Amino acid sequence: MLRYLPFLLVLALWIYAFIDCLNTPEKEVRHLPKVVWVIIVLLFGEVLLGPVAWLVAGRPRKRAGGGGSPFERRRTQWVAPDDNPDFLKSLKDEKAEKDARAAKDADEAQAAKDADAEELRRREREDDDR
Repeated sequence: MLRYLPFLLVLALWIYAFIDCLNTPEKEVRHLPKVVWVIIVLLFGEVLLGPVAWLVAGRPRKRAGGGGSPFERRRTQWVAPDDNPDFLKSLKDEKAEKDARAAKDADEAQAAKDADAEELRRREREDDDR
């Protein structure tokens, strides 16, 4: 089993580099066009040259977490749903729509009951008249 480990590691790196290269937007790819990087990763994957070259030279570099202005940090920071004003507003809107639908359905049900009761009274009067 241990003798297959190097092969599996090379295969895993090859697949990772290939998928990473495909998912990277064209504008973020460095030094060469994206299509050329895909070909390099595929052709030289077994000897690790392609994937390593992609990870070192072609892949976009991630910025450090502390860099940028406070506005940029605030914009990319995750906000819990219960603290997100847009999410809370959408909940209120959904609740208002649900309440409006429930009120409309209740009104329609009451109107149907009233119509049935009126029809029943009319039939009873007709039966009394006979």
